[in-house]
Amino acid sequence: MSVLAGTLSDGTRALAQDGAVPGVTDSRILFGQSAAFEGPAAALGRDMRTGILAAFREANDAGGVLGRQLELVSLDDGYEPAQAIANTRRLIEQDRVFALIGEVGTPTSRAVQPLATEAGVPFIAPFTGAGFLRAPELSNVVNIRASYAQETEAWIHHLTNDLGLNRIAILYQDDSFGRAGLEGVQAALERRGMALVAEGVYMRNTTAVKRALLTIRKAQPQAVVIVGAYAPAATFITVAQRIDFRPLFVNISFVGSKALAESLGRAGEGVVVTQVVPLPTDAGLPLVAAYQAALQRQDPKAEPGFVSLEGYIAARLTIAVLQRMGEPVTRERFLEAVTASEAIDLDGLELRFGPRDNQGLDRVFLTVLQRDGSYRAVDRLSRSTLPAAALPRPADATQ
Repeated sequence: MSVLAGTLSDGTRALAQDGAVPGVTDSRILFGQSAAFEGPAAALGRDMRTGILAAFREANDAGGVLGRQLELVSLDDGYEPAQAIANTRRLIEQDRVFALIGEVGTPTSRAVQPLATEAGVPFIAPFTGAGFLRAPELSNVVNIRASYAQETEAWIHHLTNDLGLNRIAILYQDDSFGRAGLEGVQAALERRGMALVAEGVYMRNTTAVKRALLTIRKAQPQAVVIVGAYAPAATFITVAQRIDFRPLFVNISFVGSKALAESLGRAGEGVVVTQVVPLPTDAGLPLVAAYQAALQRQDPKAEPGFVSLEGYIAARLTIAVLQRMGEPVTRERFLEAVTASEAIDLDGLELRFGPRDNQGLDRVFLTVLQRDGSYRAVDRLSRSTLPAAALPRPADATQ
């Protein structure tokens, strides 16, 4: 386990421990994050943290929230549940944070959510679309993003309606994250009287996808949907193209779009990725313009990306809820303020929660990776939105 430098001073820790409300003093509110900062999913943790810190700095530079500065302590869990549990216990019991924010991953979130719920600690914006976190009884969980079920339904809708495909295979991570995606795809296909033509799996925190690739290739699918992180997804796509296996590749938002684009280079042209936040380069949306400015102040070398934008939205939502609830600052009042009936407007992006609805956004955005590494937002998949090399054969050509 490692603590990222500069996230928590000894003085702040002492104040947090002495306060009547954990993590809250007259001058500070302390948040905790356990995420991957090393290993194949490290870019996801780093980008989530950067986005959160960008929004916190933006607020702090403007005088803070309710007269208090916002601070974040981040611990590396390597995308492993056991370490995430150890980190979360430390954050709750020793560092005494006010809330947890930006947990990365389904298996880690599944491991630590019960700890947060038992302690009554707000569990804000986990970077996962897993269905179990949407359970209405989990009143301490604050989801931002659309669920994996919504993403996978969008996949199958566009593949079947837009392109008329009927031979779809899946590569998924062999854990609760991958199985959540698998179940979503299977359900979406079953609603259409269809089934997967092949399944391939790989182990978490590895890029060992060769056996899965060979299994999937035998079925000659027109599209392969991928439920995994950027490193194994990029390896799978690169090796597939090397052996002239070229179905349409479709990735889930968790993949880490910026890292995937960097890993694939020109081989990524035409790869489809569903997103759960707006395009991070679209400064026409006031929220995105504010994000870009805040990101530049936080890290002048950072490039806009979907994951850091999601982290920024998570922190902006947290700030808005704190401002909405006012004094006194307590965990209970924070969670009550989240589920107030009116929408929370973040510079043009509305999030809506309710007493039994802990998910703020429902929209799934469709994007296509371009040759230059950028993403193009599209409404549907067609010859005008996909390069010729990425277009799969029509359904009747494979029968």
